[in-house]
Amino acid sequence: MTEGTWNPGINYTRHTNCDGQNGYGPQQNYNGQNGYGPQQNYNGQNGYGPQQNYNGQNGYGPQQNYNGQNGYGPQQNYNGQNGYGGPQQYYNGQGGYSDPQQQYYAGQGQPMYTAPVKKKKRKKKKILFAVELIVLLFLAMGLFAAVKLGKMDRVSLKNILINDGIGVQSDYRNIVIYGVDSREGQLTKDSHSDTIVICSINKSTKEVKMVSVYRDTYLDNTNGEFRKATECYFFGGPERSINMLNKNLDLDITDYVTVNFNAVVEAVDLIGGIDLDVTEEEIQWINGYQEENYAVTGAEPVLVTSAGYQHLNGTQTLAYCRIRYTDGYDFKRTERQRTVLTKIFEKAKSQGLPTLMSLADTMMPSISTSLSNTELIELLTGMGSYTLGENTGFPFDQYPINDSYAGDCVVPVNLANNVTKLHSFLFGEANYVPSQTVQEISNQIIYNTGVQ
Repeated sequence: MTEGTWNPGINYTRHTNCDGQNGYGPQQNYNGQNGYGPQQNYNGQNGYGPQQNYNGQNGYGPQQNYNGQNGYGPQQNYNGQNGYGGPQQYYNGQGGYSDPQQQYYAGQGQPMYTAPVKKKKRKKKKILFAVELIVLLFLAMGLFAAVKLGKMDRVSLKNILINDGIGVQSDYRNIVIYGVDSREGQLTKDSHSDTIVICSINKSTKEVKMVSVYRDTYLDNTNGEFRKATECYFFGGPERSINMLNKNLDLDITDYVTVNFNAVVEAVDLIGGIDLDVTEEEIQWINGYQEENYAVTGAEPVLVTSAGYQHLNGTQTLAYCRIRYTDGYDFKRTERQRTVLTKIFEKAKSQGLPTLMSLADTMMPSISTSLSNTELIELLTGMGSYTLGENTGFPFDQYPINDSYAGDCVVPVNLANNVTKLHSFLFGEANYVPSQTVQEISNQIIYNTGVQ
C-alpha cells in the first residue's frame, strides 16, 4: 500500500484494499474521506450506506460495524476490545479475520459455533405435498370403486316394516343375504330364495353371527297368508321378504344382498377354491348338480370321484351348497351353505383388501343390494377386523308337516319361544319377551297346524 497508514481495527478483506483517497470497487475498504460503494468500510467521519463499517463515533444503520466504545445492533462487527454480538458476526480485534458464515474471536482466529439454518418451509411443503397425494389417491380409489360398484343391481327399499315395541338393535347391524335359484339372471323377482341367511354384526366387537332361516318355514307372509318363507321373495322381492323376517322374528333388518348361482362360482374360483369334507353320500349329488349348473353358469363339470377332505372349485362348491336330499335334508343344506360362506370369508380375508375388491368387482353383475356405495366400501375395507362367531338354523324347534295349502313345511314349535331363543343367540338378550305381533302370529300358527 502507498500513501497511507495501516489503521488498526479495520477489516481488510480478501479483495482489494485501497488506502488512497479515491479507491473504488465492490467490497473494498476505503481509508479516505470520500470512499463510496456498496458493502464498503468507511474510515472517515461521514461514511454512509447500507452494510457499512463506521469508524467514527456516531455510525448508525442496520448491519453496521461500529468502531466506538458502545456499538449496538444485530449482526454487527465491533472494533473495541470487548466486541459482542449474535450469530454470523465478525470481531475486529487485533487478530480478527473476516470470512462468510464463520465467527471469530478477537485475536484467536477460532471459529465460533453457528446454529444450523432450519429448513421449515421446505419441510412444510413436503408434508403438504404428501397430504395432497394421499387425498388424490383416496379420491381416485373412491371414483374407481363407485364405477365398479355401479355395475350392481340396486333396489331402494321404501316400506320396511318393524314391529312396535321391539326397539332398535342399535349395537348391531343386521343384513340378510339371499341366494336365489335364478336360471335367467333374475335377482329381485320370479326367483325362490333357496338361501336366507341373517348376518348380525356386533358394531363394538366386530363379531358376525349367522342364522339360516329354513326356506320351507311356515310363517306369516306379511299379508295374513301362512306359507313357506321362500315364497315371499318370489312374489314380492327382497322388500317383502325382509318385512316377513322382521314381522315374524322381531328384527329391524333394513338392507339385503342377493347373489345368484354365477356369483358363488366366480367367488370361489377367484380365491382359488376352498377345502371341504365331502361324504360318500354327497358325491353323486355334487356331480349331478354340476350338470344342471352348467346350463346356467356355463362352468364345465369337474367330477368328484372320492370322499374325504378335498379342494373344490366354484362349480363343485355351488353343487355342494344345493344338496338337500341326503340325511338332514334342508337342515343339512343350510349348514353346508353357512360352511361355504365361512370358508369364502376366511380365505378372502386372509388374502387382503386387493382380493376383496377384485372379488366384489367380479361378482357385481351377479349381485343385487340396497346398500349404498359408501356402505359397501365400508364393509369391504373393514372386513379385516371382522370375526365369525357361531352360526345356527331357525327355527330351533320345528316339526315337519304337509299342509294342504302350503305343502311340505317346517312348522316352528311355538314361534314366540323360538324368537326368544333367537334374540338370546344374536344379541345376548336373556328372557326376551316377543312383541304382541309375534305372540299373535305364534297363536295363529298353532291354530292352523295344531303344532305347539
